[in-house]
Amino acid sequence: MCETIVLKNGWVIDPEKKNIVKEDVYIVDGKFASLEEIDSDHKTEIDVEGSYVSPGFIDMHVHVFEAKTELGINADKVGIDQGVTTIVDAGSSGIDDYSSFRKTIIEPNQTEVLSFINISRKGLCNGLSELADMDELTTLDELQEILANEKNIVGLKARMSASVVKDNGIKPLEYARKLANEANLPIMVHIGNAPPEITEILPLLTKGDIVTHAFHGKKGGILSKDDRLINEAFEAIERGVLFDVGHGTSSFSFQTMKKYKEKYQYPFSTSTDIYIGNYDKPVGSLMTTMSKLLAIGYSLEEVVASVTLRPKLALALAEQGSLQHGTRADVTVFKIVNQDETLIDSHGEQMKVNKLMVPHLTLRQGKVVFESK
Repeated sequence: MCETIVLKNGWVIDPEKKNIVKEDVYIVDGKFASLEEIDSDHKTEIDVEGSYVSPGFIDMHVHVFEAKTELGINADKVGIDQGVTTIVDAGSSGIDDYSSFRKTIIEPNQTEVLSFINISRKGLCNGLSELADMDELTTLDELQEILANEKNIVGLKARMSASVVKDNGIKPLEYARKLANEANLPIMVHIGNAPPEITEILPLLTKGDIVTHAFHGKKGGILSKDDRLINEAFEAIERGVLFDVGHGTSSFSFQTMKKYKEKYQYPFSTSTDIYIGNYDKPVGSLMTTMSKLLAIGYSLEEVVASVTLRPKLALALAEQGSLQHGTRADVTVFKIVNQDETLIDSHGEQMKVNKLMVPHLTLRQGKVVFESK
């Protein structure tokens, strides 16, 4: 007998169709289905009146390696409990500890955990200056071996800021470029305090690569002194490089995001860079970060696309981030509540808001795995 669920009376957001429509969503045996496939005598109906129904949210930048890094936070705490069905750990593990990462993080959690593997063998398991020693970088043979055995790796991670690379400057990213080309993987590049300069970093990136912390507001960012995209940023976007929020402790600025919105309509992705030290403030959750973007003036359709369709395309995901018939039924059901709140960015700037996105139901593979109280 087929296991059938009907999500009734919700406002369905389909990023691929670019619309919001009040309609029912049908799930049969963990896959999105049509009305014609429903067994009317054996179905579970869930009334989600007043809620929005979306493909499962994807947070493309988290740190959840609890066992081995000082940053790690529980995957389900920032995943399904927050309406996020897929998370991507961004470089916590390199090849040395990946088997531990799989056994202790990927396998036991209900949230789907993918990863950008750090180009350093040790990842963040031996401190936060992992690219200071070029001898510790993963070889192509080592990378190809782990890719043959580990299916949850979706790209490479290179953190390009002065405290990470020390005296190596741009060299670790030049090395990552060669690895990525050979392995046919995207690179997620962390940008922060120079050196290396962003004008050195961006020209090395190609279609499919991701710049996280793109809207950080620090000196030497994507905007010039007259608040326009620097040439290297414009050219990167034109090549197909994706800019990602990557909120984090010190990497998201209301002012930078507002200035970007005033002049540009280029698509971006939204992620949290959430870890144990910024969970309470300033990040909170993916939906809190999305609420900040809504308050800045982005539409709900735009914000939802930034955590569904765009990560799906960036990571070449076949099942996630979609409501397409026959694909895996990962679903985020959320509400927008009227609530006065003061949100902060990574620089401590406050924004008073009166609407917040909050999780209501989370479904993984057609099963309810979280329900708000």
